[in-house]
Amino acid sequence: MNPQISPQNRILSIDELDRDIVNLAARINAATSELLNLIRQFDERAGWLKWGLANCAEWLHWRCDLSMSAAREKVRMAHALKTLPLIATAFSNGELSYSKVRPLTRVARADNEESLLAFALKTTASRVEERCRELRCGTVVSLGEANRAHDGRSLRVHRNAGKGTMTITVELPLETGELLEKALDRARDTAASQTPQFVDECWSVQQADALVVIAKAFLSGDGNKIACTSDNYQVTVHVDRSALTNGDGRSSLPIESVKRLCCDGDTVVIVENEDGEPLSVGRKTRTVPTAIKRALYARDKGCVFPGCRHSRFVDAHHIKHWSAGGETSLENLMLLCSRHHRLVHEGGFRIERDYRNRWFFKRPDGRAVPSCGYQAQDMIDDDIHQYVDNNTGELSRPINNPSAEGFLTALKSSSVMSPRP
Repeated sequence: MNPQISPQNRILSIDELDRDIVNLAARINAATSELLNLIRQFDERAGWLKWGLANCAEWLHWRCDLSMSAAREKVRMAHALKTLPLIATAFSNGELSYSKVRPLTRVARADNEESLLAFALKTTASRVEERCRELRCGTVVSLGEANRAHDGRSLRVHRNAGKGTMTITVELPLETGELLEKALDRARDTAASQTPQFVDECWSVQQADALVVIAKAFLSGDGNKIACTSDNYQVTVHVDRSALTNGDGRSSLPIESVKRLCCDGDTVVIVENEDGEPLSVGRKTRTVPTAIKRALYARDKGCVFPGCRHSRFVDAHHIKHWSAGGETSLENLMLLCSRHHRLVHEGGFRIERDYRNRWFFKRPDGRAVPSCGYQAQDMIDDDIHQYVDNNTGELSRPINNPSAEGFLTALKSSSVMSPRP
């Protein structure tokens, strides 16, 4: 080698570059493992207090120039690895990358650490991320993720008069977005069959035109023209049976969202091995047969949630879910609109029987939902009942509780207040 050429400027062969990059990546993994170990020790000893900061993430943000989100994630991983010795060892040896360890620390436990490590060592980081997401969705912990996705839904419209255009940005939960995508596919194919030159346009232009087709069909009351009748537009959700029955398995969506979707829809059972490879596929079955659905509509007329008058866009809800042994019978079914169906599955509302063996709804806080509206007294805690006049519902003297007083004021002006019979 020419002594005048430094190692940094030496032209390496492709094989040498491959080897050096892989070795350096392994050393970076090992160094990152050491960094997380130091962060855990620093946090356990509350070293950040010396600088008057509130937590270790703030210290990392200030001292190591990390963003707050990255700092919080490193602190979380540092503490998680303390109870995952197999994953921690593989990480410190450079066998696992940060991109694999990050999702693993969210779902790994003592009983599944060994199998997850074996899976992670023989596959890509993207597949590890997907497997861990399925494991999170297969447990009740995913309920929070489902609610955050639902609460975050939005649609924004921006008009650009100068360009003569309008930009529409929409964010939806995954299962709702999949539904919209299938509707666009159907509208796009319908437009292509009616207008041959449509297929010459690029994909994004076709999608934009498909959205216009859906809007026109809705406004003209002719939405049946784009009704979905083909399995080409069927949305597929993968979920373990153990996730449905025990809340401990894999699912491609939060498990309560899956139960809601399975209440009233077509299902195809696909049996897979532990690597997600299909072993067998069953026939498509209707969860609620047409005859039972007709009888259900005749009985309930619409959503049965107290105070709801929706008679369209309602689902047949299994009170005891079929995955837990609930029968698909009139006795175990009721109609719920999309909003209240979601509240029952993901919103914490429950359905129970009263002393007369009739179904009634309970709020997440355990209070029963009355069939004919709330009274002011129904919403006040026991220790402040003394402040409410039983005849008029008025406050007899001031309440030293701003939130309770504000709730009373809002309740009196609300339509849910109904007079006593």
